[in-house]
Amino acid sequence: MSANDPFARLPEAVSFTVTSTTVTDGAAWPPEQFSSGVPGGKDISPQLSWSGAPDGTKSYAVTVYDPDAPTGSGFWHWAVADIPATVTELPEGAGDDIGSGLPDGAFQLPNDARAARFIGAAPPAGHGPHRYFTVVHALDVASIGVPTDATPAVLGFTMAGHILGRAVLTTTAETPA
Repeated sequence: MSANDPFARLPEAVSFTVTSTTVTDGAAWPPEQFSSGVPGGKDISPQLSWSGAPDGTKSYAVTVYDPDAPTGSGFWHWAVADIPATVTELPEGAGDDIGSGLPDGAFQLPNDARAARFIGAAPPAGHGPHRYFTVVHALDVASIGVPTDATPAVLGFTMAGHILGRAVLTTTAETPA
């Protein structure tokens, strides 16, 4: 376990499965999932599919987090709340400026760049590899009850007592010096 393991101090949760046609667990982000500020980057959120969520799941939240960002608090790239329990997939690009691929009722919270959308990877040049945790959280409530302008950290704090399961896909990115 790494010293900056984002799950180290969170309540235990049942594991279920998340997959993607865009990215592979353990592999590097494709160029399209990099920030538009990086050559070739397009800020396109990955396609996600999940299965095996625990009984009692009433909604989902999706987060993308880089614990290796040189901020002292990591960097939240995407946070989506109130995905209905009947939904088990988000299309590639769902996290655009208007959340065009999100189901009714779901909403994006502002990321650490203060934009309510997916923002791609942009590790500082020469900083080494960064890990990106794309997580589907299975929740025991239909609505997590955070305001649409809440931070992803507030979402995480509010979810902590409602997480039934967690599906994790880890990718990496590095910008050469």
